[in-house]
Amino acid sequence: MDIQWIWDGVKEGVAEMSWLEAIAVFFGIASVVYSIRKNILVFPTGMFSTLIYVYICLKYKLYADMGINAYYFSMSIYGWYVWSKPSGGKEELPVTWLDKKGIATSVLLLLGSYVVLFFVLSNFTDSDVPYWDSFTTASAFVGMWLMAKKKVENWIAWIITDIASVPLYFYKGLMLTSFQFLFFTVLATIGLVEWIKSAKAKKEVYA
Repeated sequence: MDIQWIWDGVKEGVAEMSWLEAIAVFFGIASVVYSIRKNILVFPTGMFSTLIYVYICLKYKLYADMGINAYYFSMSIYGWYVWSKPSGGKEELPVTWLDKKGIATSVLLLLGSYVVLFFVLSNFTDSDVPYWDSFTTASAFVGMWLMAKKKVENWIAWIITDIASVPLYFYKGLMLTSFQFLFFTVLATIGLVEWIKSAKAKKEVYA
């Protein structure tokens, strides 16, 4: 691939970047950082970012991503509640791994949501990237659900989502958002390592 073409695209995208996209990116990054730290502020910062992206995705015909951002918002409310009011008298919701049933449910959610999203985008919208948009949205759907439950595997889903989103948003001309997802990939990797440590520490305490 021509490096100069990429660089020219980046400069053009930054020049055309709206202040609204910049704000959404800022709060999106803040949300991921808070998530890595297992700080409940992950939810309000994420909610602010996702509201802006609902509008941006509608404008750029990324309908599935628009829907997933609306889903993020609703799941953030749920996650905020779950994290702040853990069951069993615990001071906070612990980081844990999925059991076999949870893994099977996650896989079914991924496949089922992808099929439904692709069908809707292909038949009822003018999306020009139905395969792509459906995949990033389905994997993000699973990632947000697992994060609300404080499962380690949420970071695996986010890494997959972020890697696939980098070229998607670049293709759509949203350069800053594309690089945001590249940065998110790095942060999600850090988050995975940190949450694995937390889950291991919890297991050793109760062993």
